[in-house]
This record gives sequence, C-alpha cells and structure tokens, in this order.
Amino acid sequence: MGDVALTVPVLKEVRKQYPDIELVMVTRSEFKPFFSSIDNLEFIFPDLNKRHKGLLGVFRLFRDITKKNKIDRILDLHDVLRSKYFSLLGALSGIPVNVIDKGRLEKHRVITGRKKIQLKHTVDRYADVFAKAGFPVTPMNFKNIRPSYENLLKAVSMTDNGDGELNIGVAPYAKHKLKVWPEENIIRLLEMISSKHKARYWLFGGKEEAEKISAFQIRLPETVNIAGKLTLDEELALMSKLDFMIAMDSSNMHMAALAGTKVISIWGGTDPLTGFGAWKQPDDYSIRIPVEDLTCRPCTTFGKGECKRGDFACMNWLTPERVFRQLQNLKLW
Repeated sequence: MGDVALTVPVLKEVRKQYPDIELVMVTRSEFKPFFSSIDNLEFIFPDLNKRHKGLLGVFRLFRDITKKNKIDRILDLHDVLRSKYFSLLGALSGIPVNVIDKGRLEKHRVITGRKKIQLKHTVDRYADVFAKAGFPVTPMNFKNIRPSYENLLKAVSMTDNGDGELNIGVAPYAKHKLKVWPEENIIRLLEMISSKHKARYWLFGGKEEAEKISAFQIRLPETVNIAGKLTLDEELALMSKLDFMIAMDSSNMHMAALAGTKVISIWGGTDPLTGFGAWKQPDDYSIRIPVEDLTCRPCTTFGKGECKRGDFACMNWLTPERVFRQLQNLKLW
C-alpha cells in the first residue's frame, strides 16, 4: 500500500504539467482513494483473484487492456514478476517500456554496512521513470492529497472540539516486527504526552491488527480505535485533521504524510536512508538510533528477518524518555 501511495506526488504533477496526455493507472480498486486529488486520471482495476491471477492472468490483462485502449508507452513503477511479464508482452508488441530502477544493489550496500549514505527517495525514482519516457516532473511541488468535503464531514465532527485538545494519530504496528517499537514504550510515551497536554489518540491500523489495537486501547482511556472501521477515504480525511501522527515505518506513515500531516516516524531495523522515508517530512521527525552509534542498522530494506544481535537494540535503545525529549524539542505542542 505504501508503494502505491508514494506514486501520488508524481502522478499529480504529471497530470498538471502534461494535461494533454492520457494517463491510465493499473492498480487495485481499494487504492483509488489515494488519487482523489488527481483530475482526469483513468483507472484499470485488474481482477487479481480470478481472471487476471498468475502469469496467464497477466497475459489476459494485457490483452484486455490493449483491446480497449491504444497504449503508446508502458511505465513499470513496480518491477516485480507480474509487472515484468506485462512489460515484456508490451515490448514484444512494439510498445516502448520504461522501468523503475529500484536501486537494489545500492540498498544492499547500505544494509550490509558497506555504504551508509542517503539513497534516492522512492518518489524520485518514480519521477525518473516519467523523465526517461520524456515527461520530467518536479514531485516536490506536491502539497497533499485533497480529501473530498463529504469525506471530511465525519473527520471534522470527530476532531473539532474547540477546547485546545491535541488530536494525535498513532499507528503502533507494522507488517514486519523489525519495524515495531515495543508496545510498552509507545504506551509510556503517550502517557508522558498526556501528562503535559490534554490529548486524544486516534489508533490506526489494518483489519488484521484490529484485535491487537483493541487490547492496546483498553490500557489508554484517551484513545479512539478506528482500526478497520473507516474507509480509506475517511482515514485520509481524518489524518488531514490531526495535529500530528506517530507511526512506525508503515503505510500509515506514508498516508499521513501525503495527507499533509506532520508525521513522527519511529525506525528500528529499517531506515530512511534506503529511500522510504515519510515524504517531505523534516529529517528530525524520523526518530532512530544514529547509524554511527549502532552500525548494524539498517539491517533490512523492508523489515523482514530477525535481529542478528538478538537484543533488538535499534528499538530497545529508543526509550520513551528519549523519544519524548525529541518531541519536546520539535515543539509539536
């Protein structure tokens, strides 16, 4: 989901700077709300569970698309087996293809400790694909996803209480455990914030995390559990009304950043160095143990695997007190 969300700054600028081209996005239907602020963007939603499942399904998808549309160029922003095969079919049919350079070798060097340097952001890699196709854009011009007024109605009624209360989003989990700050730490952090300022916490997460978040909520009475209860449109609308969001390296981090909200992200085994940081957020909003102090990090690009040290130092060294001091220095309240 995060990868799809990060295409928005580029697609919006392409649409704005090249209004005469026809732009067709092939993606899952549930991701359409990400693109609500982009005018005249067409969609094709493949049936990945039935008709377009597997490599035979990709062939059917290519045939279905080219029967109904004149495709002048294919831009592969994903570079995985399915999109590689689709692009190959295009190339064999004489359609020019441009493919994202994910910088896999560069990222490997960063996580193996050979070269701890800041790599190109994923958004800029998407922009490079369009530049190679003859459509250079400046994604930094992107401001935010513009939730529709209808989707804002519910969010406004939930957050606009007029008494100075902070509305803080919290996404305490991520898909992989090397990205997750221990529960006790985040609960303690929220308690420390509440001791200094009246605050309400909105708990974000996927349906698969709803049970864990329900248990989390019981321990903090100031929290509202919305995990799995809102549509993607409504989540984006609510995020746009928050004072700030606290999140792991997750899709919620990217969504909140694209909604124009301040995002405090907490990093363990992964790191913004590999190009997946929250878009257009200040570097000091990304809280992590410096690589100079813990040379084993980052140890993974996506969060998969186990802690090689065995003590999960990258997260355990980030005490609630340390994170709270950094939040105070950022003057978020």
